[in-house]
Amino acid sequence: MNYLEFEKPLAEIEGKAEELRAMGRSNPEMDIAKEAEALDKKAEAMLRDLYKDLTPWRKCQVARHPDRPHCKDYIDSLFTEYTPLAGDRNFADDHAVMGGLARFNDVPVMVIGHEKGNDTKSRIERNFGMARPEGYRKAIRLMDMADRFRLPVITLVDTPGAYPGKGAEERGQAEAIARSTQKCLEIGVPLISVVIGEGGSGGAVAFATANRVAMLEHSVYSVISPEGCASILWKDAEKMREAAEALRLTAQDLQKLGVIDRIIKEPVGGAQRGRRETIDAVGKGIEAMLKELSGKKPEALIKDRRSKFIEMGSKGLAA
Repeated sequence: MNYLEFEKPLAEIEGKAEELRAMGRSNPEMDIAKEAEALDKKAEAMLRDLYKDLTPWRKCQVARHPDRPHCKDYIDSLFTEYTPLAGDRNFADDHAVMGGLARFNDVPVMVIGHEKGNDTKSRIERNFGMARPEGYRKAIRLMDMADRFRLPVITLVDTPGAYPGKGAEERGQAEAIARSTQKCLEIGVPLISVVIGEGGSGGAVAFATANRVAMLEHSVYSVISPEGCASILWKDAEKMREAAEALRLTAQDLQKLGVIDRIIKEPVGGAQRGRRETIDAVGKGIEAMLKELSGKKPEALIKDRRSKFIEMGSKGLAA
C-alpha cells in the first residue's frame, strides 16, 4: 500500500500490526492475536476519521493515488469483447487515449478513456495520461463511428490535462480539443462520462461534454490543477491548498453547481483500498445512466446535451 502524506499516522499503526503478525508467524508460541486485532480496530477508526471530511487538497491527493483503478482496469472488468481501435488516420496512435468497440451488459458500445499506466514503464508509454492532438483526433474518429452505427459512447476521464509539449502545440492541440468537444455535442447517441480520478482542464472536457457526467466520490474536476492555479495567481505553487479550496473542484461542490449529475461512492479509504467495489459501483452507475437515456431520439439527446452545457453556471458561485 502506498500511503499519502496525511495517512502517515495510519501507516505507523498498520505497520505495527503487521510487525506483530510477522513475529507471531516466526514464533508460534507468542500470542499476539489480541494486540494485532486492537491495532486493526484503531487503524480502521482512524481511516474512517481521516476520510470523513477530506479537504479539497486531500481529495486531489487521493484522486492522484497510483493504486486507484485506471481506465484499463475498468475496461477489463466491466466490458466484454473489447476490440481496441488505434490511430487518428492522420499522424499516429496516442497511447494516453485508449478506446474501441465493446459490450457493456451485452449491449454494443464505444468506450474511450485516458490511461495513466500503473508502473514506470507503462506510465512513460502512456505519457501519464496526458493526450496529444492525435489522441483527441482518435476519440473524434471513434465517436463518429459510434454515431454512424448508433452505439452509446462511454468515456472514462483520468488526466492531469492535455500534453503541453512543443510537438503537441505544433500539431494543433487546442484545435483538436475544441473539435473533440464539438463532436461530443454533435453525436446523436447517448454519451456518458465518468471522472475516475483527475479531470484536468480542456483535456477532460473534450471527453466529458456528455448527456450524463458522473464523478467518483474522491475524484476532482477543474479548469486547472491547484499547483498551476497557485503559480499563476500567487506566483507560488506551494499555495496549492488555497487554490484547491477556491477552484471548487470536488465532486460534492460540482454537483451543487450543476456541473455533474451523479456522485459514485467509494469504499472507506478511497478507490485504492477497494478496487473491486469501486469498479462494481462505476458499472452500476453507468448502467443506471444508460437506462435514463435509452429510447431517446437523436434530436432529443443532442438538444438535452446542448441545453445542459448552455445552462451550466446559472446556479452561480454562491450555490
